Amino acid sequence: MAVKERNTSQMGDDYLQRIKLGGTIESGAIALGCMRMAGMEIKDAEELVRTALDEGIDLFDHADIYGGGESESIFGQVLQRNPGLREELLIQDKCSIRHDYYDSSAEHILQSVDQSLQRLGVETIDLLLLHRPDTLIQPEEVATAFTELHKTGKVSYFGVSNYNSAQIALLQKYLDQRLIVNQLQFSLAHTPLIDSGINVNVQSDHARDLAGHTLEYCRFHDLTIQAWSPLQYGMFEGVFLGSPKYAKLNHEIELLADQYGVPNSAIAIAWIMRHPAKMQTIVGTTNTGRLRDICAASKVRLTREEWYRLYLAAGNPLP
Repeated sequence: MAVKERNTSQMGDDYLQRIKLGGTIESGAIALGCMRMAGMEIKDAEELVRTALDEGIDLFDHADIYGGGESESIFGQVLQRNPGLREELLIQDKCSIRHDYYDSSAEHILQSVDQSLQRLGVETIDLLLLHRPDTLIQPEEVATAFTELHKTGKVSYFGVSNYNSAQIALLQKYLDQRLIVNQLQFSLAHTPLIDSGINVNVQSDHARDLAGHTLEYCRFHDLTIQAWSPLQYGMFEGVFLGSPKYAKLNHEIELLADQYGVPNSAIAIAWIMRHPAKMQTIVGTTNTGRLRDICAASKVRLTREEWYRLYLAAGNPLP
């Protein structure tokens, strides 16, 4: 199911930018991660979805493990209560993480998609990602599953999450469908994706290639990078905004927030949106006020100098 094209002719310059995922599906430059939707009251989840759509967000990111499937079920109830809403949005889902191990077998992929479709109450998942690299992956098996899902109309497009460039190339070799996105952790306080590319031929920890040249690979092959945990540092260790661990960074963010007249969270997201890779940022808040604050990033176009100033303030060196 293709999302309806939005009429942007009457929208202001600060309306959420639109990008094309993998050069194919058009979507907002910010997406809503639904991991924390588990446990929400249906009316609150409904308000969150409506707020997101009003702000220009139309892609909703799920995974079969979020809340043990509860996040999908709640989202499905929101769709059921609002006939016609399904046509206004894109559903992205992920599978391959199981309890204490990863599973990219054809059997698990097919079973997971069927269960997700049932919980969501829809016929088609717009975009399916493999959630984490499975070192026991058999690409031929994945290809069989993807072909069946595409042929039966259960999934329209495919991608991966947390894959490096070589892992993507290996999988793509066996697929009939082109992978169009790669979901990766990226924020001002988590920059391995870009560090080695800045510190080429330099002897420093920042020159270590922790991301496998994934940024350049994705840009070359037209895979859209989706940045998850855009306000976090470490692996869910906390939010860097307001954290004393990042005092200098927060000082610079506040200066720019005052300059542009936006909340500090908007500056943090605008920093990601400024990158020419045209990434899609996935935010996971369930607070409608914070979501509106984040979407104010569309009002900001950081200069090159401002972008690097924030990078340096986060503790990163330039050679």
